[in-house]
Amino acid sequence: MPSKRVGRFVTPAAEAEFEKVYQQGLTELPTPAEIRDVPTDFGRVRTYRFGDGSGPPIVLLHGRAATSVMWLPNLATLAERHRVYALDLLGEGGLSVQTAPITGAADQATWLSTVLEHLDLPAAHLVGVSIGGWLACNQAVRAPQRVASISLLDPANTLGRVPAGLFLRTIPALLPVTSSWAMPRFLQWVNGGDPVPEDDPVARVISANLQHYRVALPPPAYFSDDQLRSITVPALVLVGGRSVIHNPRRAFDRARALIPNVQAELWPHATHSIAGQCATEVNARILRFLEA
Repeated sequence: MPSKRVGRFVTPAAEAEFEKVYQQGLTELPTPAEIRDVPTDFGRVRTYRFGDGSGPPIVLLHGRAATSVMWLPNLATLAERHRVYALDLLGEGGLSVQTAPITGAADQATWLSTVLEHLDLPAAHLVGVSIGGWLACNQAVRAPQRVASISLLDPANTLGRVPAGLFLRTIPALLPVTSSWAMPRFLQWVNGGDPVPEDDPVARVISANLQHYRVALPPPAYFSDDQLRSITVPALVLVGGRSVIHNPRRAFDRARALIPNVQAELWPHATHSIAGQCATEVNARILRFLEA
């Protein structure tokens, strides 16, 4: 039965603590050219625009709990020649505010379509990492009218199923009595075992978000073979060879076998943190894909 709940911060004090970390992370980003809050049927979506380039517009969809701050390693380069829009995903901690339940993949496509329409983007290039990659793929499957292309950076539950171990590892990271030691270990595990600096602004936002905000979103629906075959827009898929959120080889093979017009690559050295870990390579690859 679909949830009737909406995402929320656990307490007002938790919201204040998260917002402090979030605002500190925002100061690390380039100065936005525009900030807009877009109304949708499911809540208000915070959007940031960077750059005024003549290149086609890029819309960035972040990973779970990462907010727009996660694009710190990517924004400056992408915005040199393009208008780049970073969204705080609806239903997650950030400055977007969910007001109505999101009950499934169709609702996810609906609110994102509304945002693209309000931003006057008739043909946007969607770039998503992890759950943001799922959102980009979902848009291409269910509402491609305003989608020019999709770039999926190690997308979650899209080309390969998320392992049960991910959820088991998340639990101690969320519990107040264990989060102090479990959260750093969880982030390091997601990062392919590589240590995550304590002062990293993206990691600090993710940590604060996971601890202080309770998501009430349905699990992302796994795409069928026929749904992937139905994608009509050009697609770039970059899979981290050291990713822990799916079997990398199977995800890569499934993308290459099923998605039409796909450029699929398996990067052996990359982890699920591919967008930040391999920022220089990722930025160059996205720009080359768009220019082609």
